[in-house]
Amino acid sequence: MVLEDEANHYVRNVLRLKKGFRLTLFDGEGTECPAVIEAFGRDETRLRLGHPQKVDRESPLRIHLVLGISRGERMDLAIQKAVELGVNRITPLLSEYCVVRLDAEKREVRLQHWARVIQSACEQSGRNQLPIIDAPIAMDGWISREAPLKQGIFLDPRGEKNLSDLPGEIDDLMLMIGPEGGFSEAEREMALEAGAIAIRLGPRVLRTETAVIAAIASVQSLLGDLSGKRNA
Repeated sequence: MVLEDEANHYVRNVLRLKKGFRLTLFDGEGTECPAVIEAFGRDETRLRLGHPQKVDRESPLRIHLVLGISRGERMDLAIQKAVELGVNRITPLLSEYCVVRLDAEKREVRLQHWARVIQSACEQSGRNQLPIIDAPIAMDGWISREAPLKQGIFLDPRGEKNLSDLPGEIDDLMLMIGPEGGFSEAEREMALEAGAIAIRLGPRVLRTETAVIAAIASVQSLLGDLSGKRNA
């Protein structure tokens, strides 16, 4: 196989790998393959491939993160850590209190950027299946499309339930987290009427990127592959 463009630049100029170095390639769908660097060309890196194999590093708990869009690095950090913690799908949500405003062209550029963040997070964490990233969508349109929100969790400082109140045998979970300004009252009512469960994540108000990390780590510890109970 020949690596060109960004992959070639990363191997040669960022990692500064040498001939004979062993690395692993993956296809984003659960198959990975050992490889050895054989030679460097002017604008390419040549690899010798081993035998591909299916390797499952996915959690038994499938998590769909529905996340209010926040600014720049905060959104990147939230997506990166969500991928590392095992999220399977991410829907960026345009809500009332979003400080980010995206026209059609900016949405496409941002979507491509987030896809690169996801790929990089998979490479770093050894994950070989790429989570789905949806195009940004307004909250009312998303709820109309997805309702009823079965197994949907709405992080809410006024929620009367905790994550520990969830049933112990959930395989699919939808996790809704607001942007920097949170969800509006109208959006809160909309989510609850569509069937989401209001969950209070502790006594303190967390930044959106902190809430993503805390919530996903918690549900994986309770129901997923961080629990020790459901590991393969």
